[in-house]
Amino acid sequence: MKKVLLMGDPNVGKSALFSRLTGVDVLSSNYPGTTVSYTKGSIRLKDGTAELVDVPGTYSLQPRSEAEKIAVKMLDEGDVIINVVDSTNLERNLYLTLELLERGKPMAVALNMWDDAAHLGITIDAKKLEKMLGIPVVPTVGITGEGVKELTSCLEDAKVPKMRKQSEEDRWASVGLITSNVQVLTHRHHTYLERLADASISPLTGVPIAMAVLYLMFMAVITVGNWVITSILDPLFTYVYIPFIFNVVERVFPSGVVHDILLGTSRDFASSMGFLTTGIYVEFDMVLPFVILFYFTLSLLEDVGYLPRLATLIDTLMHRIGLHGSAVVPSVLGLGCNVPGILATRILDNRKQRFIAATLLAICVPCLAKNAVIAGLLLRYGLKYLAMVYGTLAVVYIAIGLLLNKLIKGESPEIMLEIPPYRWPSMGSLLKKTFLRVKYFLIDATPFVLLGVLIVNVLYITGVVNVLAKFFSPVLSGWFGLPSEAVLALIVGFIRKDVAVGMLAPLGLRPEQLVIACTVLAMYFPCIATFSVLFRELGWKDMLKSLAIMMLATFIVGGALRMLLL
Repeated sequence: MKKVLLMGDPNVGKSALFSRLTGVDVLSSNYPGTTVSYTKGSIRLKDGTAELVDVPGTYSLQPRSEAEKIAVKMLDEGDVIINVVDSTNLERNLYLTLELLERGKPMAVALNMWDDAAHLGITIDAKKLEKMLGIPVVPTVGITGEGVKELTSCLEDAKVPKMRKQSEEDRWASVGLITSNVQVLTHRHHTYLERLADASISPLTGVPIAMAVLYLMFMAVITVGNWVITSILDPLFTYVYIPFIFNVVERVFPSGVVHDILLGTSRDFASSMGFLTTGIYVEFDMVLPFVILFYFTLSLLEDVGYLPRLATLIDTLMHRIGLHGSAVVPSVLGLGCNVPGILATRILDNRKQRFIAATLLAICVPCLAKNAVIAGLLLRYGLKYLAMVYGTLAVVYIAIGLLLNKLIKGESPEIMLEIPPYRWPSMGSLLKKTFLRVKYFLIDATPFVLLGVLIVNVLYITGVVNVLAKFFSPVLSGWFGLPSEAVLALIVGFIRKDVAVGMLAPLGLRPEQLVIACTVLAMYFPCIATFSVLFRELGWKDMLKSLAIMMLATFIVGGALRMLLL
């Protein structure tokens, strides 16, 4: 089957164009031996069906990151190239175009964001550009589908260009010559959207805008997510799924080890640790609603053009801890649920960055359910106690990040982000992108969550959990200053952190003790779903390192808080 490569700089609208060109049957894979992902689907041509591959974005064929290295490798595997060019940044995009032309493969250019160029007063003579490059050039708008039919038609006529290899200096000279001949810029006044775009990138106005955007995003996710869980999913589990699954299993295994593994040791399906009760409930009731909503809002911010601005705003801070601004995406997702947040660390450039981001996220970024319970416990005593918890987590995030950046070998490349103009998203594209992300989340995470529930259940049945409770009781009381009854909350925290924090309420703890307990529970160990995905993404060696850092940090911070507050 013919393989068509969709190639271009980052943030040129490749994903929107890919969505328009392909059908529903789309696959996402990691490039062999890496965590760099790409998407592929099928495209209909005159002579049959071809495979369309959305190659990771690259600024040039002299790679500086792992994603760019993979893009160059994939170039050798393709039969035809669609070079997606941002019409609003023609000069910078044409450098990659000339590099691709030098490879001598059949090729066509999609002048994407054609509508944005017109709004910005940019006029490009596509026919003249086609003549100068010697290959088909088609104006497109990926979001609306404009030009997509013409683009697929011209792939049959995609020509092998005759372009000699140039030096970097000569290539830039050619870019300047082509741009001056085909592009005309006219003066126009800024629109309100453009003024907002400028304001959201300036630190003085950008930080308040970022806080407002994230607040509205979380309020929407919390409100809708909780409604879906309480009004639809919880009743569905309580009155339909649980009676059905208990009836089916207990007919075959009325009691015994197999019964306890499948259904757990109690009738409470949320905490019984049964493979078919807690395992299914955690994945599809507790986690999935928030994952869907977060992926939708993330796709919305991405398609509108806000995420690159948010990444640029915090890039300087992130570089201090070995990351760059793109790490904001896993962090934002992690505030909803740590599982998709850790999966999203794949967008980072190398192993060092992915390890730092996943470790910091698991230690210092509480999920939505946990945040809600912490706020409910502490706000009754005053805002200052809530501020103590999140202030501590913020300090720990920066401190551990600085330390890991010094200790772990490897580069932390500079951020190279194209900041696109704000634009209205396509609902069809948003829904498709959300569907695909949720689909791959379920494929990646579900087996490991179920396996984790199974392992913990076996530990309960064999009595290992009780031994651990007795072992850690002196540390909890002597070092953290908490009553021994709080051990149960720590154990339950491995299953459900929000329930574990809620279990602190009846213990009669002072506000200062609640601050210590909430901080320790937020940091000490990931929930079972996060633990499973950490293993999936980091491998067992790096996962053990991450857990060691987690436990050491919790021990130090918990003891320090006890000395300061008690």
